[in-house]
Order: sequence, then structure tokens, then C-alpha cells
Amino acid sequence: MENRIALIGIIVEDQEAVAMVNDLLHEYREWIVGRMGLPYRQREVSIISVVLDAPEDAISSLSGKLGMCSGVSVKSVMAKNRR
Repeated sequence: MENRIALIGIIVEDQEAVAMVNDLLHEYREWIVGRMGLPYRQREVSIISVVLDAPEDAISSLSGKLGMCSGVSVKSVMAKNRR
């Protein structure tokens, strides 16, 4: 299966979920190109962006698992180009 470039945006509203999010990102580390995390202290949330170069199944799986975490909101977008 061909890899796709994807961006997953994650907002963690429940700090109890941070460990689960980090565990999931570690599980998919082979496909992660980079990540950036910003603690937004005034709003008491953490915002994480993750760039992946991975098969669509892996991107969807990670996004779905993150979305099932309580206190976590997730959106993902994939590049149209399948190169």
C-alpha cells in the first residue's frame, strides 16, 4: 500500500489523557515525520500537530484511537498527492 502525507491535529482538554496520547504516538513512531506540541496554559489545553508519511490504514487507525481517548479532540487531513 502506498504511503500518504497526513497532518493530525490533536487538542487535549483532559490532562489525564496526555499519557495515552503519548503512548499512541510512540506506537506509530515509525511513520511520524515530526510533531509539535504547544501548551496553551490560559485555556488549560495542549495542542499537538503530527505529520505522518504512512499508509492510509495507519493514519486512520492512529486518528481513530486518538479520537477514542476521553478529553481528546482529533482531526486529520491527507494530501491529495499519493506519491
